[in-house]
Amino acid sequence: MNIHEYQAKQLFRDYAIATPLSEVISGVVEAESALQRLGGEQRWVVKAQVHAGGRGKAGGVKVAENLAEVQAITSALLGTRLHTHQTDAEGLPIEKVLVEHVTSIQREFYLSLLLDRSCSRLIFMASAAGGMDIEEVAAQHPEQIITLQINPVAGLQNYQCRKIAFALGLTAAQASQLTTLMQGMYRLFLEKDASQIEINPLVETTSGDLIALDAKINFDDNALALHPDIQAMQDPNQEDDKENQAKQFELNYITLQGNIGCMVNGAGLAMATMDLVKLKGGAPANFLDVGGGATKARVAAAFKLILSDHNVQAVLVNIFGGIVKCDVIAQGILDAVQEVDVKVPVVVRLEGTNAEAGRALLENAQLKIVAASDLASAAEQVVALASGGVA
Repeated sequence: MNIHEYQAKQLFRDYAIATPLSEVISGVVEAESALQRLGGEQRWVVKAQVHAGGRGKAGGVKVAENLAEVQAITSALLGTRLHTHQTDAEGLPIEKVLVEHVTSIQREFYLSLLLDRSCSRLIFMASAAGGMDIEEVAAQHPEQIITLQINPVAGLQNYQCRKIAFALGLTAAQASQLTTLMQGMYRLFLEKDASQIEINPLVETTSGDLIALDAKINFDDNALALHPDIQAMQDPNQEDDKENQAKQFELNYITLQGNIGCMVNGAGLAMATMDLVKLKGGAPANFLDVGGGATKARVAAAFKLILSDHNVQAVLVNIFGGIVKCDVIAQGILDAVQEVDVKVPVVVRLEGTNAEAGRALLENAQLKIVAASDLASAAEQVVALASGGVA
């Protein structure tokens, strides 16, 4: 689960991670009182609150010289959608903006904490080349990225923080600040079951202090039940509608950019199915695992979810009946077809428990469903049908 920058900065402050003074507003009328609470007559930065990076380049971060400009920028941003390189073509809705004092910056750094599955350790990543182009730095100059593994038994040690500080060229006083900051990130990560914490940029101000100018935190969905305070920060409007609907039926669904809808039982089989579709020249429109204990209602919901994607030109159903029986899947498909006006071709491959009974249900229904004998032929047929050909 992702949260907004202003929410992440609230958590940062709880863990002694320095951030600029800021106020979040959701309407132009709130701007004047927000600036009064922040105090001071100076320049301001107005930042659109969306779950995506690249906001600055997309026009979602603007500098204002006075209250009137803050109000004008806020009015221009609220109620619109921001499209960045991390969003789809529709972008994400801007419902809040964050207003902060403009920070006098001496240097910009990058700092993040995440799980590296290749070594089964939490690692800090840091770079003296922080800022908007950190992705390009990582791709073109990986030697500028510093990594630090944390022993899960010993935890983060102060000497490790000093090692990062030395690599970034910080002073002794700044090394002490960085130690406090990194220890706060580490405690926050563990106590709130985060999956990634990123500060980009972490800045050195002209007065020599280290401040988290931006904040991004992702959380492990599987641990949200343990953290109602984090769960309360969820913003469904920033998430994919179909993925939210899938959660209601305990479906594992992820929207992709292709035109072939996929419904499979089992994550491994789903990945193999998507790979084969790509191998045959197609592009999956989604990842959808109905699970091993799927019911007719869940299968029907999954099928309707796939068909709600207007990009889908054909559907591939690939089921290996083990715990879930093929006739249950077949009946779920028929229930969904009766409720939804299906205008795209459907290819079904059933194998395993009650496969013959499942195929018989589909054949007797006299629907335009193509029965495939094996997965390879199923992938070939659905790719042909999605491109307007004949299976």
